[in-house]
Amino acid sequence: MNAPAQPEACFSIAAVERDTGLAKDTLRVWERRYGFPTPARDANGERVYPPDQVDKLRLIRRLLDHGRRPAGVVGASVDELARMLDDCVCPPGAAPATREDGLLQLVRLHRSAELNAALRQALMKQGLQRFVADTVAPLAAAVGEAWVRGEVEVPEEHLFTEQVQNVLRSAIGAHATPGGQPRVLLTTFPEEEHVLGLLMAEAMLVPEGASCVSLGTRTPLADIRSAAVGGGFDVVGLSFSIAYPARQAIDDLLELRAMLPPEVAIWAGGAAVRDKQKRLPGIRVVGGLDDTLAALAEWRAARA
Repeated sequence: MNAPAQPEACFSIAAVERDTGLAKDTLRVWERRYGFPTPARDANGERVYPPDQVDKLRLIRRLLDHGRRPAGVVGASVDELARMLDDCVCPPGAAPATREDGLLQLVRLHRSAELNAALRQALMKQGLQRFVADTVAPLAAAVGEAWVRGEVEVPEEHLFTEQVQNVLRSAIGAHATPGGQPRVLLTTFPEEEHVLGLLMAEAMLVPEGASCVSLGTRTPLADIRSAAVGGGFDVVGLSFSIAYPARQAIDDLLELRAMLPPEVAIWAGGAAVRDKQKRLPGIRVVGGLDDTLAALAEWRAARA
């Protein structure tokens, strides 16, 4: 066995089993038969696994799910495993992969630098609004579907969100127009932690000359009212992911509507409020990214 490792930097065998789905007995057999993994021992003599070995075990598990045998993958390098996985996902002779397939594969393989570069290249080619509509939105949907199928786990989802946020925030900053109209306050309710919907809406609005300020996520209703009224905002924009209960979204929106002056518009978008316009009087339900621009045009026409 290797020399003892720092326990806080490593995973216990139970944690590796939960993370990768590989049984403890399987890990021990591979250790004896193939010489991998090569765990260290903690102060109690228990096996502990460094993060790079756990990352490799995740790749191995995915290849096993694609029908590969342990003898052909356990001893391979990480680069070899990544190439094998590429072949499994898009085998020779298969239909050409879409842009989302390629980007999703970078997410799965934790290739953050390559994902960032690919996103920035797409942004340069498409422009901010089309980048959001044609690249970010389909990729977000693909990541969500992969999550449901168990093909993407928490680290991959966080990697995707972080890289997209970085690219969008940089691009939004380059397009910002101080003093633009309307002034839009963007946030989510306290139980909603997903920020990507807000950024996508902001990326659609800012190139049109709107002035957007984001409070981030999980803002109490009283604080939303205080910021909107005190800051002289024209619109409060709220995003709801599919995980947000629709009934709660409706109740909270109606409560906020009663708290705000009638001249402050409320725009609400996202899966939880889709097709709920009839139940939300006084609130503009935004059906999608292009509908964000329609809501903006309606606001300006009403005040022309």
